[in-house]
Amino acid sequence: QVVLVESGGGSVQAGGSLKLSCVASGYIFTFCRMGWYRQAPGKERELVSDINIDGTTTYADSVKGRFTISQDNDKKTMYLQMNSLKPEDTAIYFCASHCLTSRYNSWGQGTQVTVSS
Repeated sequence: QVVLVESGGGSVQAGGSLKLSCVASGYIFTFCRMGWYRQAPGKERELVSDINIDGTTTYADSVKGRFTISQDNDKKTMYLQMNSLKPEDTAIYFCASHCLTSRYNSWGQGTQVTVSS
């Protein structure tokens, strides 16, 4: 079983930046697509960004040009750099692994991001 632990959330004013980290308990990036998701109060969980095994990335339209996903295999860590934050970015952010072998699929516990206007 893989354990994912997020950190880096916090409270910022609109226009500010945060960098989220997701540390995996094992070296899984070579066979898992990794993703950042978020869930705002009263809303469904949504995909924010993901990074595939080949390194290609996708972003939700709402964050394109503002957020950047990356990962460091040696550190077993995935990142989400969030710039130009908006109040509508306020949510709990989760990282997740979607793997070729399903037993490595996992979700983190989430980290709260709050953006004030």
